[in-house]
Amino acid sequence: MSEKVLMLGNEAIARGAYEAGVKVSAAYPGTPSTEISENIVRYKDCIYAEWSPNEKVATEVAIGASMSGVRSMASMKHVGVNVASDPLYTVSYIGVNGGMVLVAADDPGLYSSQNEQDTRAVARAAHVPVLEPSDSQEAKDFVIAAYELSEKYDTPVILRTTTRLAHSQGLVELGERQEIPDKPYEKNIPKNVMMPGNAIKRHIYVEQRELRMSQDGGRMDINRVEYNDTSIGVITSGIPYQYVKEVLPEASVLKLGMVNPLPRPLIEEFAAKVDKLYVVEELDPIIEEQVKSWGISVIGKEIFTVQGEYSANLLRKAMLGQDVTAVPADVPVRPPILCPSCPHRSTFHVLKQLNLHAAGDIGCYTLGAVAPLNVVDTTVCMGSSISTLHGMEKAKGKDYIKNWVAVIGDSTFMHTGVNSLMNMVYNQSTATVLILDNSTTGMTGHQDHAATGKTLQGDHTYAIDIVGICKAMGVPSVQFCDAFDIAKLRPMIKAAVESDELSVIVVKGPCALLEKRTWLTPCHIDPEKCRRCGMCMKPGCPAITKKDDGSIVIDDTMCNRCGLCEKICPFGAISRL
Repeated sequence: MSEKVLMLGNEAIARGAYEAGVKVSAAYPGTPSTEISENIVRYKDCIYAEWSPNEKVATEVAIGASMSGVRSMASMKHVGVNVASDPLYTVSYIGVNGGMVLVAADDPGLYSSQNEQDTRAVARAAHVPVLEPSDSQEAKDFVIAAYELSEKYDTPVILRTTTRLAHSQGLVELGERQEIPDKPYEKNIPKNVMMPGNAIKRHIYVEQRELRMSQDGGRMDINRVEYNDTSIGVITSGIPYQYVKEVLPEASVLKLGMVNPLPRPLIEEFAAKVDKLYVVEELDPIIEEQVKSWGISVIGKEIFTVQGEYSANLLRKAMLGQDVTAVPADVPVRPPILCPSCPHRSTFHVLKQLNLHAAGDIGCYTLGAVAPLNVVDTTVCMGSSISTLHGMEKAKGKDYIKNWVAVIGDSTFMHTGVNSLMNMVYNQSTATVLILDNSTTGMTGHQDHAATGKTLQGDHTYAIDIVGICKAMGVPSVQFCDAFDIAKLRPMIKAAVESDELSVIVVKGPCALLEKRTWLTPCHIDPEKCRRCGMCMKPGCPAITKKDDGSIVIDDTMCNRCGLCEKICPFGAISRL
């Protein structure tokens, strides 16, 4: 009897890679995809797994492994697909040798992202087939199916997941690892070298491949028709399938496992057998618009939203007219805030004291935009803080940015910040960049990166020297400062923004969740010395609170002993116990 295990969707994807015989996995951490690689590394005896500097590099690593003849995987969140899109669009033309799968984790509901884009739209434009599982078992099984389709049709395949699938648990039946023989590498310039003369011929192949897959879709096990009451038919896929089955258990359902290209003959056959046809899909009307273009009448986004996650209650209200509005729980609001002893809080406190604006980036430090710090003014994408500030200077002149800095984390700097800083050097910027180095990829759960000195597989390696990189690129002024040494950091930042040369300050401080200062005693407020001025509360440390009587106290169970409050108290009322 085969073993069944409760698994997260991401864990099941990792298991699928193992069972499919994958030999190379590359990724950049990003919620909701991160746990895929963290689980793949459990199989490091047979799968090489790495954190790459960014998603473009990860995809190119997977392409190289595929070209050499082994099965490979690249994993990322949906905005990471944007970074990877350059090689993705072209490898669609090239195809594969060993099977290649790109896992894209979308985020309906914006739980941890800056936009709500739909990877299926990218896949349509890139002519890459997409599989979409609806539970943990399918997450594992569809990975295996994706490699079979990849090699059968000579194409990379996208496995699309969502936050709900990635972080939900379900029973998964375990199988054995397939030992897939390495395919021999054969020199093939017309196929693998995408210069115009070759690419134009491969585009023809890609269009033919897509048509063939569409025709074959009706015979694929991953596309399943469930005929019941034919007065109502529903075309759906992924997690929404679960809601459809809960709300309309008697309806006929066409469950699509392959959502690009759509299996047109199968859809046309299904549509002809039902009286009223719905398309239930989260985010964009990708399926709906194609089905309507074939002259088939369907009900879709006129009753469903294009925003956020779906739910069973949402379907009940839209399809059945049932008012199932849930009463929100009466719980206190907990706004997002930096952790106690976070080194970013110390840096942002200094920026606020200096009345500076910060062009922000993607990371924990984005929380510098919220009260009470309110110093981060912009956030676009990974690496954008540096380029955004450069654009401001070129638009308005160097005097305009005398009260601006760019802030970027160490992992994000390695991701795409390096290129942005290079552009500043090349195009003679005079701006100030703060690299907030907490020695980890904090926002996604403390993954290593190229500057930490440790690989995903746990091996020690050379730690890229961030200060050295900046100097090697020709930044005129590169300085280093402890994040909690505010007496030194304040004048350093002030001088940098007032100067007429490009400046980088690497602000170093370990993530508070990685370094517990247990050898130090927590801070304490002496009520006899405290004037209740509120200065200690300005940085917004959650360990410091004001009581109803106006007195201020420090919760020693939350205090992580950074000493920032002690340094900013003007009356010496704070000390260590």
